[in-house]
Amino acid sequence: MARIKGLQKDQVGARIERTYDRQVERWGAILEPYKIYARRPSIFHAVLGMWGGLEASGLLAGSLTSLVNRRVAALNGCVF
Repeated sequence: MARIKGLQKDQVGARIERTYDRQVERWGAILEPYKIYARRPSIFHAVLGMWGGLEASGLLAGSLTSLVNRRVAALNGCVF
């Protein structure tokens, strides 16, 4: 459990709310780290930009993205 309370859907602006909706469609829930990132919209959008940039670059196959997420989470002691 995070020490910092994340923001719920009714606490964010329209742009972040759309991202929340896409996460619910894809994962069945809003991912906890993004609720925390939403406390600082500039950080939230930077994280989205990083993942979008990786996808657009073609340097990381789409099938590896989940594995990278899990590995980073494990390195940070997070049970993703």
